[in-house]
Amino acid sequence: MTDQYDDDAPDMEAFDEEQPRAPRPAIEEIAAALSEQRDPAQSVIAYGLSGLSSDEMLVIAPLWVSLEEGYRTSVAHALLEVGESNFELDYGGFARIALDDEDADVRVAAIELTWNDRTLEMMDLLITHALRDPSALVRAAALSALGAFILAGELDELPHSETMRAEDAAIAMLEKADESTDVRRRALEAISNSSRDMVAPAIRRAYRSGDPRMQVSALFAMGRSCDDEWSPQVLAALSHDDPEFRYEAARAAGELALDEAVQPLSKLVFDEDVDVRDTAIWSLGEIGGREALRILNTAMADARARRQPDLIEAVEDAIASANLNGGDLYMMRLE
Repeated sequence: MTDQYDDDAPDMEAFDEEQPRAPRPAIEEIAAALSEQRDPAQSVIAYGLSGLSSDEMLVIAPLWVSLEEGYRTSVAHALLEVGESNFELDYGGFARIALDDEDADVRVAAIELTWNDRTLEMMDLLITHALRDPSALVRAAALSALGAFILAGELDELPHSETMRAEDAAIAMLEKADESTDVRRRALEAISNSSRDMVAPAIRRAYRSGDPRMQVSALFAMGRSCDDEWSPQVLAALSHDDPEFRYEAARAAGELALDEAVQPLSKLVFDEDVDVRDTAIWSLGEIGGREALRILNTAMADARARRQPDLIEAVEDAIASANLNGGDLYMMRLE
């Protein structure tokens, strides 16, 4: 074996899109690395398990079930981490194997690895897990993933006559009285991508339920609904004590392009919660306009003074979006 796949240390540079890509390892090398339970961040595993063919899946599947549970979990989570930094990697084939894993954590990770698989076959697998998996964590993850299929049906990217099966599954779990709150809230979030008449009443019930978890998911659903009837609830939640409420309200304000949210969002741009801050910045970019750009440029000056490169990049992206969304090319030149 060549030293392309170093056995002694993870080779994360192999996943840098600017680096020349090494030839994909042979399935025998991949299987040997798994059998020896090598570090899953090594490229022979993390790169090798991407793009598995049907024949290669037949090799990996029986080997996978023979591995120790802890190692299977570490592999699944390593692939998630690598996949977040390189969108070219395709773990759809591996995910189909891991979806049958006896460990719920591995099944959840497998569902998250299916993010770029929009086939109806995958949709039906997710529906099965959403309705029948013994783990509430897996049912919730499957419902979250089904939201993308429901949206694809609404946008005619997939046949709506087919994606209605995903809608039916989400509605069934939302209306299942004895189901866990975490599963029902993910069902609400998924079905919010649908134009069905039942969506608005379902959001209203969830927001009035008094359960903070359902209320947070209702805010998520309000943004996805593209209906400005929810403006009062979204605007009120922007000043909520709970950062989860502020986060979802900030995102909903951007998705709904609420001009009235610009001033409240100006405070959240400096929120102590990083996720709230970043979402408020993104939202101002989605809303656009002169005032949103003024606030973003103030945030840019602060980020540069503090030498925060990630924040600078986020604000730059928001300014570019704001200029496209009705801005006046107001970006200041800050040295």
